[in-house]
Amino acid sequence: MISPESDVNKNFSGKDFNLLKHTWTAQWISHPTESTLDYGVFLFRYSFKLDEKPGKFIVFVSADNRYRLYVNGQSVCFGPSIGDLSNYRYETVDISDKLNAGRNVLAAEVVNFGEHKKVAQQSFQTAFILQGAKSNAVNVDTGFAGWKVVKNEAYSPIVITSEMLNAYYAAGPCDKVEAVKYPWGWNEIDFYDEDWLLPKKALTEFAVGRGFLYGAAWFLVPRTIPFMEETKEMFEKVARTEGIVVNNDFLLGKAPLTIPGNSKVSILLDQTYHTTGFPELMYSQGSNSLIKITYAEALVRDDVENISDGNLSFADVKGNRNEIKGKSIFGYYDIVLPDGGEKRVLKPLSRRTYRFVQFDIETKDEALIIERYFGVYTGYPFKQLAKFEVENTLFKKINEVSWRTLRNSAAESFFDPYYEQLQYIGDTRIEALVSIYVSGDDRLMRKAIKQFDDSRIPEGLTQSRYPANIMQIIPTYSLIWIDMIHDYFMYRDNPDFLYQFFPGIKSVLDWFISKMDDTGLVTHLSWWNFTDWTLDFENGIPPGADDGYSANIALQLVKSLQNASELLEYFDLKYDSNRYLHLSKTIQKAVVDTCFDENKGLIAETPDKKQFSQHTNIWGILTDTFDKKVQPSIMQRILDDKSLIQATIYFRFYLFRALQKTKMGKRYFELLQPWKTMLDNGMTTFGETDINPRSECHAWSASPAFDFLHIIAGIQPGQHSFNTVIIEPNLGDLDKLIVEMPHPKGMIKVSYLKRDDVLNADIILPDGIVGQLNWGNRRIDLIEGKQRLVIKK
Repeated sequence: MISPESDVNKNFSGKDFNLLKHTWTAQWISHPTESTLDYGVFLFRYSFKLDEKPGKFIVFVSADNRYRLYVNGQSVCFGPSIGDLSNYRYETVDISDKLNAGRNVLAAEVVNFGEHKKVAQQSFQTAFILQGAKSNAVNVDTGFAGWKVVKNEAYSPIVITSEMLNAYYAAGPCDKVEAVKYPWGWNEIDFYDEDWLLPKKALTEFAVGRGFLYGAAWFLVPRTIPFMEETKEMFEKVARTEGIVVNNDFLLGKAPLTIPGNSKVSILLDQTYHTTGFPELMYSQGSNSLIKITYAEALVRDDVENISDGNLSFADVKGNRNEIKGKSIFGYYDIVLPDGGEKRVLKPLSRRTYRFVQFDIETKDEALIIERYFGVYTGYPFKQLAKFEVENTLFKKINEVSWRTLRNSAAESFFDPYYEQLQYIGDTRIEALVSIYVSGDDRLMRKAIKQFDDSRIPEGLTQSRYPANIMQIIPTYSLIWIDMIHDYFMYRDNPDFLYQFFPGIKSVLDWFISKMDDTGLVTHLSWWNFTDWTLDFENGIPPGADDGYSANIALQLVKSLQNASELLEYFDLKYDSNRYLHLSKTIQKAVVDTCFDENKGLIAETPDKKQFSQHTNIWGILTDTFDKKVQPSIMQRILDDKSLIQATIYFRFYLFRALQKTKMGKRYFELLQPWKTMLDNGMTTFGETDINPRSECHAWSASPAFDFLHIIAGIQPGQHSFNTVIIEPNLGDLDKLIVEMPHPKGMIKVSYLKRDDVLNADIILPDGIVGQLNWGNRRIDLIEGKQRLVIKK
């Protein structure tokens, strides 16, 4: 395969590249008679001959909604990388290693999920396009070559709704497969396709790159992220059976499982950890039988009537995830109706997420043989380059589970893998920081920042989640998008990438500025001004945000104005930089004048000073609205005053930033209880909330994987672009810690050994990077390369 973006020009001629930027030679094609708007699974084939096996054979491919491309029966890629119609992705693939001298076949399965498609999917109509490079030995372009198509009548959708799951669901349908209608072997060279149809050209038949002069349904742009990792995963154990005995040989793939004729059996499999991807089933015989496959992140107690009851803790609803007695599976499902054939292989058409999988099987006269069943983990190919070696088993486990949470929440975008598969700004900011700190790979972060910029509406705000076919606006998330751009500014040296977002930054800030009145505060904000899922914020909205004045929202705006001012100053755009800085100070003064309570010494939510939250006062610290001298005492009150509205597991990310800023990182350890509680209850990823989580895997709760490196090991950028490093450890009771962290210029390696008030530190910084170690009141300069320090507080 060809890596995207930076290497793409090296792999085919400039002439090809120019054509892809403008009008393609290939055309979009579709089925000639079927609806191009409704649900359907369509199979495309093109057979051709080669005189010899080529050294290179490059194709460019995309489809609406989704596709999987095969060469001579072997899967080579799937996509397209999720985008919108104005930025519709195509993949670049060198398929030469799959081709033969003689006959060959290109084949593609194209799925249109129709009205039931997931909310993240933007679509125009069923369509497929493939174009070969000019250097290829034969022409394989759609629209001109001898492509054929047929609808796979075996598939129909199982529509999954929020009502069915008692929770908001947006991830698309599941599959019902009538195997007797399936054209088995359709992607193989020798398959008989003489009765297949000639495709028609799509409504917008010609394909163009973004920005070309013609109008188009899809403006094609190259994929900017790698292809997904696909790794085979065997199930760990059979958790429970009814009507049959299943041994480990079946789980290990060593022996098939036979379900006798006229049987009704149930088999509950436990992966033992949360995972996501495309599990693969191979079966034989079993004519007229029925296989129902249900997927769940956790089992649910049999005696709980309403699992969405917010008054129940997650322990009440799901209990310890490792315990199965008195529990049932509850989740979405596929149905397969076998045809009696041999070694039939099926994968779901879309992602499945699970820890538990249950087979409910009913056979008729013929026995059914399950030849094998295993998972295929599918996700963004992050590599865990960071190391956090510590003797404390709890911290090891939190770090491990945080990273799994991030991995299972990252593919073509950052998302919640079970319920929504939507990329939200609030989640993505935290997920992006985890990903670059642990892996060093910033490509998915860059894609996300750009997609949120692409989502902006005429009012100037970004959408809260994107890509999406249902618009949702959270103005506070538009502010977090600006903060996310500032994060990138701090951690990466890429001014060309950053500069393109200034119009968007300005449009977001101008929307908020237009809401300011003569008090100096923003007021009567439209849309959904979500801040945190704490029960004291109705629908997650701080008091006063919708119908009055909210100090919370005002200070979020202050932080984004400060970050924007710093970005603009870097690019020498002084007028707007100074303007935003002046506005931030105006709002800070207004917040203090109207909402600061002298008796409590804290900022209230609204001018009536009836409610106080951790959130607003955290923003007060992060924005320096509180004088720096009093910030430690404010932080103390934030932590200790339980009458304050408390931050949930999501907003603790910001709590921890304030903790660091006030030099109180030593208290970080005591604040990890929500993560410990989730582990104690058998969770193997961290949830959307630590109270009754809908989603068992929600990577805004993966923040410890960032904090362990950023707070405990203390590795932070000293200035923008990570050009210098500050190392300010908070070791607490830890006596020994070994850490490695990827930096754009190499690995930062730190080893700590603490005895009483003496710290022994071995530090290696990459070439060209210098910094400073802060320990107690000591400030010690660091140089590139190796250094050994012995420091007494």
